[in-house]
Amino acid sequence: MILRRVLIANRGEIALRIIRTCRRLGIEAVLAASDADLDSIPARLADRVVRLGPAPPSASYLDVDAVLTAAKTAGADAIHPGYGFLSENQRLARACTEAGIVFIGPTVEQLASVGDKLEARRHAVAAGLPVVPGGALEDTADAARLAAEIGFPLLIKAVGGGGGRGMKQVHDPADLSATVDLAVAEAGAAFGDPRVYLERFVATGRHVEVQLIADGENVVHLGTRDCSVQRRYQKLIEEAPAPALDPALREEMHRAAVALGKHLEYRGLGTVEFLVDVDRGTFYFLEMNARIQVEHPVTEAITGLDLVAEQLAVAEGRSLSFGQADVSFTGHAIECRINAEDWARDFQPSPGTVTEAVWPLGDGIRIDTHLQAGASVPPYYDSLLAKLIVHGRDRADALARLRAALARCAVDGVSTNIPLHQEVLAEAEFAEGGVDTAWFTRFLRDHPAGGSRG
Repeated sequence: MILRRVLIANRGEIALRIIRTCRRLGIEAVLAASDADLDSIPARLADRVVRLGPAPPSASYLDVDAVLTAAKTAGADAIHPGYGFLSENQRLARACTEAGIVFIGPTVEQLASVGDKLEARRHAVAAGLPVVPGGALEDTADAARLAAEIGFPLLIKAVGGGGGRGMKQVHDPADLSATVDLAVAEAGAAFGDPRVYLERFVATGRHVEVQLIADGENVVHLGTRDCSVQRRYQKLIEEAPAPALDPALREEMHRAAVALGKHLEYRGLGTVEFLVDVDRGTFYFLEMNARIQVEHPVTEAITGLDLVAEQLAVAEGRSLSFGQADVSFTGHAIECRINAEDWARDFQPSPGTVTEAVWPLGDGIRIDTHLQAGASVPPYYDSLLAKLIVHGRDRADALARLRAALARCAVDGVSTNIPLHQEVLAEAEFAEGGVDTAWFTRFLRDHPAGGSRG
């Protein structure tokens, strides 16, 4: 099926990113926008805008019926859900199929296979991937026995959680029972699913993921990304390829990700996330994200591919136009997430009106943003304002370009985390490469008043 009109059920920079590729491919881009976004830059640049509903996400971007109605109203051939919101929602994917509309993403069955963490873990094991020692908690009274098998410290994870939500560390066996009860109660309230499972807590780990593109038969990996700089499990800086990684381990991760894609007969963009156990020199499967991700531009930078275009091609039912041997990697890319938040006030969100927005230009610099002077940053959504991506001939070159580019960013009217990124880049340990997921916590401990400088 040739796509002629795509409804974009998202907002912000990813909506603009999808509009850009649709325009290049001659596909009409219709934006489904909430009342808070009807005057946004994506709304002005889309070929057409359909009102989705009131500003709160529950009444607009998370409302399956509203999104489907918008697509039908617009006469769209397909819905691109972007990331977040309904991007991995099985009900929307199923409703699209029933309505004869293409859901730009994997099949309902594949979403089900990786959307449930226990099910994803089962498929990973079946595909031969190593998983973090642990298991499902069938009965809370059995937690002590399972914990004894895994060993302390451990993590209690909500099956329905994600993005760091629904996770609790347990270091002392005496705290296990009460923490399990709390985790079950919170999981039920937050995700509508009280199931939890236990995993070994890896103290010195790195978050490394492998990007996949697949057409249901052919699966190609597009290399690694390192996303270890995180605050409360939310990524702040990503880079490709993952630095300071043993070449043999990297190849093993590539093979493992492709094996899972083939096992699932996967179709579309997907990312297999791994935890690299630095102490043991091995890696474990964490989860698979069945959508485009925030950090996709660093992979685009080193491969030269337009991942949204590839996603659209697969959605049209076409086979991949390239194989693994055709993919080459050039240089090094780093992305900083620029958020409207105040580092000096415990990263408090900073909604408001932007009075100035100046972004750097230059060779190897890319800005993905929906922001300009006069734009409103509403309080209802994620605080991501922009992504600054640099591409250099190697990591040292990329770091130098990133430092210079950050110095030329100027956003007024709302607080941003640009000063935080500048201080992170000034750290010798980060510059060396290969920091673990606990590094940023140590950085904040050593820079308690850093936000006041912004």
